[in-house]
Amino acid sequence: MIVFNKGNLLSYLVTLFVGITLGAGGVALSGRVQPADIVIQPPAPTALPAPTATPGPLRVFVNGAVAIPAVYELAPDAILQQAIEQAGGFTAEADTAVVNLALPLQDGMQIYVPTLDETTEQVQAIISTPSVRTEGIELDLADDTAVTTNGEIVNINTADVAQLDTLPGIGPSTAEKIVEYRNSNGPFATIDEIMSVSGIGPAKFEQIQAFITVDE
Repeated sequence: MIVFNKGNLLSYLVTLFVGITLGAGGVALSGRVQPADIVIQPPAPTALPAPTATPGPLRVFVNGAVAIPAVYELAPDAILQQAIEQAGGFTAEADTAVVNLALPLQDGMQIYVPTLDETTEQVQAIISTPSVRTEGIELDLADDTAVTTNGEIVNINTADVAQLDTLPGIGPSTAEKIVEYRNSNGPFATIDEIMSVSGIGPAKFEQIQAFITVDE
């Protein structure tokens, strides 16, 4: 049997009050909403600019009075001077005065360097692109009616120097070269074979092709 005296009763009441207070506090804390977890969200990556396409090399055909006629690859910003250098430079017969070395190049361009004989005989110096023929350097040509002096078709396998000289753009020196080539290599099989003769390029062939033949 427990006997409460005044001192024991007071201690008992204090203990009971503290217990009730702590129990109520625990219930209140257990019912509190738990804080959400902290989530660190990294920033969205910065979009990089699309890469710019790098221009490819230019391919140009250099022929005529150059050391090594061929197709050459050059940088996209190349000029005509660089193409001539790739081709080994001008030959001794080249007429460099009609060539604009600062001309910007285009892909697929043909560069034809004329000889001194060709320009003396008023033959056109050609720089042609894939879309435009005879664009670029041109000489001041005389009347180019593309007819022979006597109006006849000339057989380049049998004609002498005087007959060949009647062709448009063909002077005496080139006529002699045609005869010399024919004597050394035999008759021409086709009319375009005449471009194998030194001093006759595409421009000169265009002038004379309608007025020459290899047929008997």
